Amino acid sequence: MRLIFAGTPDFAATSLEALLSSDHQVLAVLTQPDRPAGRGQKVRESPVKQCARAAQLPVLQPHSLKDPEFMACLEKWPADAWVVVAYGMILPPALLTLPPFGALNVHASLLPRWRGAAPIQRALLAGDRETGISLMQMEAGLDTGPILLQRACPIESRETGQSLHDRLAKLGANTLVEGLDQLDYLQRHARPQPVLGVAYADKIRKEEAEIDWGASAAEIDRKIRAFVTGPVARTWSGEGMLRLWEAEIEEKPFPSRNDPPGTLCHLDHQGIGVVCGEGLLRVTRLQRAGGKILSVQEFLRGNAMKVGEKWGKA
Repeated sequence: MRLIFAGTPDFAATSLEALLSSDHQVLAVLTQPDRPAGRGQKVRESPVKQCARAAQLPVLQPHSLKDPEFMACLEKWPADAWVVVAYGMILPPALLTLPPFGALNVHASLLPRWRGAAPIQRALLAGDRETGISLMQMEAGLDTGPILLQRACPIESRETGQSLHDRLAKLGANTLVEGLDQLDYLQRHARPQPVLGVAYADKIRKEEAEIDWGASAAEIDRKIRAFVTGPVARTWSGEGMLRLWEAEIEEKPFPSRNDPPGTLCHLDHQGIGVVCGEGLLRVTRLQRAGGKILSVQEFLRGNAMKVGEKWGKA
């Protein structure tokens, strides 16, 4: 099957690599325009662009998918279908119906749960025990199209945003190739999404990363694990900000004194115990702003902290 592929991040690059190793032919690749990234704000190519260039595929990076020049350019590559994986731009209706088999989307959730931009992190934040991949026929609505194929994936107890991303990227690539191999059959048996069970995975905002110590230890633990891929959970400590990379729910008894949430209740080589609205959290890897990511042992050697100190905004 002749394909045009649209995608941008690592998650999408995994699917593109799978297509390049399959019997299907990728004619051209669309990806987001190069943008500054990282501390130095150097302009970087997307992972999908890097993969496409390595395979010597034509790469298109339009700022608008409605540009007449871009639409005219597509005539060079008469595709059977479009494949869209975390592209980051909404395809106009004219493109969805342009190829004979339409446009297909690989989405990192079991739709209709977690439609939208951040399904992996939202599933972790919500404490879901299962997620998966949906191969969907695209239509004008946001992730509302009929389902062609779904594959489930359990969420492990200590899953992070990175580990779940990596497992779903591989599952998504495999599901995509499997679906394309039987696309005619799957389209004839496509399932409309259920009306019940719809949830939206809004884009993660930077301010969500700041920890509210009044929440339960379980909720804060999920936030730290979900945000390791960005924006990274954080809390105020004195005059500065700390980024929290790893933590565990503390199994020790709750302190006998009535400490308010955010209070440090014990410090040792195993972690920094912090009182939460419900339960205790033991922080094991953290980072000062502009510093290195350190284990708690390394951190405490260079940062003076004491029991009774309070984290969070005053």
